[in-house]
Amino acid sequence: MSASQSTSSRRQFLTRSATAAAAFGFPAIVSSRSPNDKLNLVFIGSGGRATSNIKELTGVALFNPPRGKNAGKPDAGAVPPPAFEPRENVIALCDVNGENLDRAGAAFPKAKKFRDFRKLYDSLSAGEIDAVVVSTTEHTHAYATLPALLMKKPVYCEKPLSHNVAEARLITEAAAKSGVVTQMGTQIHGMPNYRRVVELIQSGAIGKVTEAHVCVSRAWGLQSKEDAEKNGDIIYVTERPTLIETPPPYLDWDLWIGPAPMRPYSSVYFPGPKWYRWWDFGNGTMS
Repeated sequence: MSASQSTSSRRQFLTRSATAAAAFGFPAIVSSRSPNDKLNLVFIGSGGRATSNIKELTGVALFNPPRGKNAGKPDAGAVPPPAFEPRENVIALCDVNGENLDRAGAAFPKAKKFRDFRKLYDSLSAGEIDAVVVSTTEHTHAYATLPALLMKKPVYCEKPLSHNVAEARLITEAAAKSGVVTQMGTQIHGMPNYRRVVELIQSGAIGKVTEAHVCVSRAWGLQSKEDAEKNGDIIYVTERPTLIETPPPYLDWDLWIGPAPMRPYSSVYFPGPKWYRWWDFGNGTMS
């Protein structure tokens, strides 16, 4: 590839990334380095939503394990390395789920692999990282995001930004002090019409806004186990589990729990998206 083609390709990526972010909430991360260089990206979380983020930024499609009525069916296993050079460098991957980590690691064999994002941040210098993408469970979003901001690295974090208001304030203050580009992935909220509403509010079109009311037209997962099975879903209403189960061998349950109160492993919480319905780990339908 010629230098002009390389520059053109890089600019196309930046344009495509920004356009996608505006339309769908995908990461739009712009490097301060030469357009001929690739970004050195860190992905914390490599399954679920992370697969969409990885594909959008690198062009590499990862397999997502089946959910709902397809849950438990044999999956495709680890994907082979891509037949083409990824658009960006993936220098590190992190996931408490070993199966997800192995799939992503097979696609990016040069990337360092970690189960604990604290060790990831300890092992990598600020000079090695251009940007970080956080796609973990909701109760660890703020904890995985803050170290990157302290390193003054751009961060894309999946919604919600935090698990509570105190965490949100902490992350907001850290982002302001860092002076770097940040983005929270809220899909359609990046659409132009949502942007116009923000501009109207900021222009004072309806006066000073002191309070906002939000409602959700459904209670996600508000169904019996029987109805869930009929609907091909894995989410249903249940009491706090009392039966202690053994975590699957690929899952580091202690790391998955993270800052939440320690509870024994239960298939009531895992795999996702079961944990959304429990305050310890998720923010419910609203998020």
